[in-house]
Amino acid sequence: MYKLFFQLVFKRMDPEQAHHLAFRWIRLAARTPVLRTFVAAVLAPRHEELRTEALGLRMHGPFGLAAGFDKNAVAIDGMSMLGFDHIEIGTVTGEPQPGNPKKRLFRLVADRALINRMGFNNEGSAAVAERLAARTPVFRTAVGVNIGKTKAVPEDEAVGDYVKSTERLAGHADYLVVNVSSPNTPGLRNLQATEALRPLLTAVREAADRTVTGRRVPLLVKIAPDLADEDVDAVADLAVELGLDGIIATNTTIARDSLGLKSAGSLTAETGGLSGAPLKERSLEVLSRLYARVGTRITLVGVGGIENAEDAWRRILAGATLVQGYSAFIYEGPFYSRAIHKGLAARLAASPYATLAEAVGAETRKVTR
Repeated sequence: MYKLFFQLVFKRMDPEQAHHLAFRWIRLAARTPVLRTFVAAVLAPRHEELRTEALGLRMHGPFGLAAGFDKNAVAIDGMSMLGFDHIEIGTVTGEPQPGNPKKRLFRLVADRALINRMGFNNEGSAAVAERLAARTPVFRTAVGVNIGKTKAVPEDEAVGDYVKSTERLAGHADYLVVNVSSPNTPGLRNLQATEALRPLLTAVREAADRTVTGRRVPLLVKIAPDLADEDVDAVADLAVELGLDGIIATNTTIARDSLGLKSAGSLTAETGGLSGAPLKERSLEVLSRLYARVGTRITLVGVGGIENAEDAWRRILAGATLVQGYSAFIYEGPFYSRAIHKGLAARLAASPYATLAEAVGAETRKVTR
């Protein structure tokens, strides 16, 4: 039913307009008590065998919503209602910004992919912090906060910008993510170099610790799939050295030629980050490499091209404790999370592993022995 609706309605709409329309429907449903209970019962059934502990948090399962969908923390309950086990909001910047000029979001339907050059459009960390502080949760879910650099802030002042967002948002976050891997903010990916990343992560860690004294806010970094293998290794080593809690692998890619895209050249030529199905193999490679390097010392989150339960299961076997999706949700619709949970439960039952935690990294360990 949804796929027919997508073909007849959403596919004919501007992608960003379709996003806002779907967003309004989700938020409306989540504000309607009887309706949200019914929707959650249908779309978010719980599988006890998928219960997951990660980052010091207990979650109903391992599958969450990646950053980018809910930039301003306005639909946390709505997305939880649809079955996501954790919700990562943002990317949030120190100051509000409109993002890049429209048109800035493109569907590559033949490739089940998206290209975006949104440019961190959001209301800014002060407004998002205020909204999170005033929130009364309807559904229990873990909320991650993804922070990035304000475009107008020079690269050499980036640390202060991240610290400002950290001080405002850390107290409202179940975990915090430093995003240095979006291709849509000039100079941002330069911060992935370890000589720039070390002082940034150190400053954010210190700011989170002095802002939130009653608990440790887990800190993760999100990296790009376009890093060379030796740079992936360097980030992994740095994360262990600094005592980071996790790495999210991966963000969108600027690659085109190596992905075997089927869509028209006019679409693939659009600048911005590509997400969705074509990204899955490189994201899986990066994840496996990270796990081989860090093992169980830090938590890995797999994201990029997760369309179905098999994709999620492969990420878990490669080393991901948590997995996230976004682009496939656009194509699969409201039953996306339900199908992944059901498929994961079936794969776990058919596997030699007694628990999901036991399956994490199993395939990578076989290769690296």
